[in-house]
Amino acid sequence: MEDSIRLRHAEKEDWDEISALIFHSTNAWYQANRGHDIFTGEPAATRLFCEVYEDLDPGRCVLAVDEETSRIAGSCFYHPRETHVSLGIMNAHPDFAGRGVARRLLAYILDFARGESKDVRLVSSAMNLDSFSLYNRAGFKPFAVYQDMILDVPAEGIRIDCPQAKRVRDARLEDVPAMVELEHEVAGLRRGSDFEYFIRNEKGYWHMSVIEGEEGRLDGFLASICHPASSLLGPGCMRSDQDAIALIQTELDVRKGKTMVWLVPSDRGEIVQAMYRLKAKNCELHLGQSTGEVAPVKGISMPTFMPETA
Repeated sequence: MEDSIRLRHAEKEDWDEISALIFHSTNAWYQANRGHDIFTGEPAATRLFCEVYEDLDPGRCVLAVDEETSRIAGSCFYHPRETHVSLGIMNAHPDFAGRGVARRLLAYILDFARGESKDVRLVSSAMNLDSFSLYNRAGFKPFAVYQDMILDVPAEGIRIDCPQAKRVRDARLEDVPAMVELEHEVAGLRRGSDFEYFIRNEKGYWHMSVIEGEEGRLDGFLASICHPASSLLGPGCMRSDQDAIALIQTELDVRKGKTMVWLVPSDRGEIVQAMYRLKAKNCELHLGQSTGEVAPVKGISMPTFMPETA
């Protein structure tokens, strides 16, 4: 019965069970709908989600727990930012299907966001109509389409042929204020603590590059993570397509020998064609969605899933 499901926030003692839930429920959907797993290796790898969200915003994982069995029926991470609340990865255990687990988790986060007078934003698979319907019924509206592109980066790296690449360098902590202002100008978002976290890279998973413009102006940035549970480029923000191409090529070259995935706005044809020239392939489509109105992006915004951004 749905009445036996109660919501509470996660504790560190829950992380192993949350990791197993993320690993198995996500793979179950991909096996049923795509014929392959999305997470490989051991479930312990997906503790990454617990670790990163806890580092960024302690106590921001809400659980649906079945009081009769004490099992975790569902989990969802959320990330309050200055301009919005970001909805992170949400999972519901197949054993609890039909009991309103995902709906109740989402309702909790929407209530939280209303209390903060903020919109909720997310990036979700366009191929998962169950999740699309869940969000759509709750008032989310799509505002962007992204192509998930994948590339096995050669062990020797890639040929960086974008002229703007000579202006790319590693990000430094002193770049964070300019990065924050750039993303606010381009995409209307502010989340400086995320950028500080990537640059500090205390766990060794992250890398971040910036591209400089005229007179020291910052024209773009792009982060990447390489971990058994997540090998992704993003988040990123750039003023121009050429800035984006230079940053993508640079971050791919940093990840020599790894299989990397990244999200490209489908309406940026110059970037998309440059990715095809790299031999990147499309592997999925995702939708940026929001409960509120989203102003047009004045450049390029590249979201990611770790931590999820929109």
